[in-house]
Amino acid sequence: MSRIGRLPVPIPSGVKVEVEPGKVIVEGKKGTLSQEYLPNVEVKVENGAVIVTRKNESNQSKALHGLYRKLIYNMVVGVSQGFSKVLLVNGVGYKAELRDKMLVLNLGFSNPVEYPIPEEITVSVEGNNRILLGGISRQRLGQVCAEIRRIRPPEPYKGKGIRYENEVVRRKIGKTGVK
Repeated sequence: MSRIGRLPVPIPSGVKVEVEPGKVIVEGKKGTLSQEYLPNVEVKVENGAVIVTRKNESNQSKALHGLYRKLIYNMVVGVSQGFSKVLLVNGVGYKAELRDKMLVLNLGFSNPVEYPIPEEITVSVEGNNRILLGGISRQRLGQVCAEIRRIRPPEPYKGKGIRYENEVVRRKIGKTGVK
């Protein structure tokens, strides 16, 4: 049995979970999320917890068992606490600022790059180089962070670019002078 899939998902106070055929809806103080699921697994709410079981022992059912349990867990945590990530902008003259619903990034290109902020994501900028992102959907938050990072990923020689706060950029030594 899946080690992750067999664990029940506890439902904290203030969170409501509804199970419809083929769909799970989670409501909390921060918002509402829904997730469709395949008929290979069965989702039930019992004793203040969500339990995911698989209907057969096929490889696909085994794979989906842990996946749907983790997706439901992320939805419960998202609507009750939310998720957040931090991006750092490194480089001389590189900076980030917030204008209306646009994140404006000066990253050494000839023109500033404007990134439209989705409605379900909150963005704030500390100083010129620290971007704080938050939201209730872990998947959507990660996608937005990856899209922003993709504009100028960190390079290995000087470390310039956009990176996650806890990301370690492996540095290279570069050219050595030959005499």
